[in-house]
Amino acid sequence: MDFDLFVIGGGSAGVRCARVAAGHGARVGVAESRFWGGTCVNVGCVPKKFMVMAAEYGAMAEDALGFGWEIAKGRHDWAALIAAKDAEISRLNGIYRRLLDDAGARIFDAKARFIGPHTLDVGGQRVTAERIVIATGGYPTGLEIPGAEHAIISDDIFVMKDMPQRVAVVGSGYIAVEFAGVFAGLGAETHLIYRQPLPLRGFDADLRSNLAEALTQNNVILHAGNRPAAILQDKTGKHLALSNGEMLGVDVIFFATGRAANTNGLNLEAAAVKIGARGEIPVGQDFATNVPHIYALGDVTDRLNLTPVATAEGHALADTLFGSRPRMVSLENVPTAVFSIPPIATVGLTEEEAAQRPNGAKIFVSKFTPMRHTITGRSRKTLMKLIVDAKTDKVLGAHMIGEDAPEIMQGLAVAIIAGATKADFDRTIGIHPTAAEEFVTMRTQSRVVGPMTGPV
Repeated sequence: MDFDLFVIGGGSAGVRCARVAAGHGARVGVAESRFWGGTCVNVGCVPKKFMVMAAEYGAMAEDALGFGWEIAKGRHDWAALIAAKDAEISRLNGIYRRLLDDAGARIFDAKARFIGPHTLDVGGQRVTAERIVIATGGYPTGLEIPGAEHAIISDDIFVMKDMPQRVAVVGSGYIAVEFAGVFAGLGAETHLIYRQPLPLRGFDADLRSNLAEALTQNNVILHAGNRPAAILQDKTGKHLALSNGEMLGVDVIFFATGRAANTNGLNLEAAAVKIGARGEIPVGQDFATNVPHIYALGDVTDRLNLTPVATAEGHALADTLFGSRPRMVSLENVPTAVFSIPPIATVGLTEEEAAQRPNGAKIFVSKFTPMRHTITGRSRKTLMKLIVDAKTDKVLGAHMIGEDAPEIMQGLAVAIIAGATKADFDRTIGIHPTAAEEFVTMRTQSRVVGPMTGPV
C-alpha cells in the first residue's frame, strides 16, 4: 500500500488524526479540496466569534459612560472587520498545513473519492491505503420553499461585501441565535423566525426562556411559533412571507436551519460503506464503519457535531491504531457554548432530562444583575443553574447564560466529569467579587423534580 493511513478531509478531526498518526511513525496521506482547518476555522466557530466580538463592542461603547468614559459610538466598518477576519483565517490555514508538514504527512490539495475498498482517486492520482479515515464534515442546508434561491446560508455571510440593514434569520439553533446577535449588535433591523415557542431546542428550559428575553432586550424581533412560507424579490428588496400571514421586507434572508453530513461525491458504494437516512456515516465506538478498515470521524457521523469532539476523536483513533494506546471518546457530559449575546454555556443534564431519572433531582437557580451592569444600567441578567441528583448529591448538570459563561463552564465541566457532589461545590471557597462564585454559594434549593418520593 502507498500509505498506512489516508485521511479524507483537512478539518479538525482529519488534521488531528493525520498529524498524530504520522507522529507515531505511520505513513500518512491527507487530502483537502477546499480549505485547511475545515468549517470551524474558515466558515464556522472562529470567524463567527470574531463577528460576535465586533457586535459586542457597540454595547461596550454605550456602557462605558456609566464608568465615566465619554466614547462616541461611530459607524461600524464591515469591510474592515471582514479584512481583519480574512487575515487571521489565512494565518490559521498556514498553521494547519505546517502542522501536517512538520509531522511528516503527505498533503494533497485535491478531492478524494473511493474507487475500491483500499483505493482512492485523489485529484486524478490513484492512491492505496491500508486504512482510510473519512472526515469530510458537514455543510449548511436551507429550506425548500418557493423563492429559496433568494436566501443565503452561513457560508455566504463570511464573504458578504456589505453589511445588510434589514435581516431575517430563519432558525433557532446555535448559528441562528448567534448571528441574530451579530446583526442586531452591528445595527441591523433583525428578525428571528422559528417554529418552537422558545429558541435553542434541546437546551435547558430556563436557558431558553432567558435567551428569548435577552434577544428582545438586544433589539432582535422574535417571531416565535412561525415558519417561512415563501420568498419574493422585487426592485424594493426581498420579502419573506410567514405562516401567520405576515410579510417581512428585508435586505437579506439567512437560512440557519441545520447542517447535513458531507458524503456527496465520495463514491462510498465503491467501498461498500453504508450511510444513514440523513446521509451520515454510522460508526461504532471504535469509529469504524461497516467496513472494518474504513473509519469516520466528526460531523460526517452526525452524532455530536462539535469541533472539540471531532478533534478528540481524531486523536483517539490515531493513538489506537498507531500509538499502542487504545482508547475511546465519551460523548456524555460534553460541555458546549452558544456565543449568543450574552453567551450560554452548559454541561451535563438539563432539568427536563434529570426529571426522568429514578432518583429525581434538586434544582438550584440564581438570577441576578451582573456587577458591571449595576453601574451601566443595561437591562441584562445572568442566570446560573445546578442540577443535583436528589439521592446521591452528585451534580448532574450546570447551566449558565451571562457574560463569560463559556470561560466559567470549562472548569465546572472538569468537576462534573470527575463526579463532584453539591457538597463539594459548597465547601469550595469562591473567588470574590466574580459571577463564578455564585456556583459555589448557591444554598437555597429552588425545587425538586422527578419521580423520587420521600425526604430530600
